[in-house]
Parts: sequence; structure tokens; C-alpha cells
Amino acid sequence: MGRTATINRTTKETDITITVTLDGTTEPEVSTGLPFLDHMLTALAFHGRIGLVVSASGDVTVDPHHLVEDTGIVLGSCLDQIFRDGGPVNRFGHAVIPMDEALSEATIDVCGRPTLHYHPEFPQDYSGEFPMWLFREFFFGLTASAKIALHLDCRHGENAHHMIEALFKALGKAISIAYAPATEHGMSTKGSI
Repeated sequence: MGRTATINRTTKETDITITVTLDGTTEPEVSTGLPFLDHMLTALAFHGRIGLVVSASGDVTVDPHHLVEDTGIVLGSCLDQIFRDGGPVNRFGHAVIPMDEALSEATIDVCGRPTLHYHPEFPQDYSGEFPMWLFREFFFGLTASAKIALHLDCRHGENAHHMIEALFKALGKAISIAYAPATEHGMSTKGSI
């Protein structure tokens, strides 16, 4: 109890339902209509041992921007609900993941102060047909709705696909570490977040 959250967000542009289970018992099931985003979310869930079910649709024929951003918002809302309902967590999470020539890093602070540091330098603007710049919108939405400080860095790489995939895998691991249950007094020297 408290380690699972389901959130639905329906607008004129998107309809998204996400369930996050942090006990790692649920296989990822991701369907957004954007195969590359599905691939990244599945990698996040698998390597973070996160149960993730995503059902998302939207006006992708206009522009995939709305769907990508709103998916980040809903995922972040699930993490926020898990924190509010499930009690104290480790707070900090960090992982560095290689993928071939690429090395990417994710660091989380579950602090209640949304902050995003995201400055990768992708050598290609697209991976397949997916515009790499859209990932900033995803991570911004996630950070704001989860109310976390999130630092995402691609230390180096020559292939944008490898760099972003390593980053999603690192984020999955960092989430599983940061949101692991902890004692109340362990979250802040101030006594509360």
C-alpha cells in the first residue's frame, strides 16, 4: 500500500493513464503511439525494476509535443502520489549507465522543489523520426509534477539513441533508489521536506 499510484489526465489534446508500482513485480506495458518513447519508458521501467503501465493517445498527427510532455506530467504525478501516500523515502537517487560509447547520469532529490538540470548535447537531432529536443519537455513535465530536483547529464557519446537510452536507464535506477522506503528522520535535517 502506498507504493502504487494510478493517474489519468485527459485534455482536448491527450488522454493518458499511467500506473506506477515501485515493488518491481509488474512487467512494463507501454503504449503511447510513439514507438521510440515506448522504447525509452520500457527501458526506464525494466532497469529501475518499476512496474509501469502506460496507455496514452493524443494529437500526434499535429505534433507529438503534447503527448510527450503530458506523459512526463502524469508519470511525475504518480511519483508524487507515491511519496505523499507511502511515507518517507530515501530521498536521493543516483545512477551512471553506459551504453556502448555513451555514458549518461541521473541524480534525483525528492525535495519538493522542482528543478531540472538537462543539458545533453546530442550529435543527431533525431533518432529515427523522433525529435530529440522533445525529451526536455518530457523531463520538465516529470520534474514539475513530481516536485523533485532532477539532474540529467549525458557525459559523452556519439549516437543520440545510445545517449538517451542510457539516460532513461539511469533515471529508472535513480528513481528506484530515491523512492525506496526510509525513516521519517532520515529525509532532512530540518525534520521535514
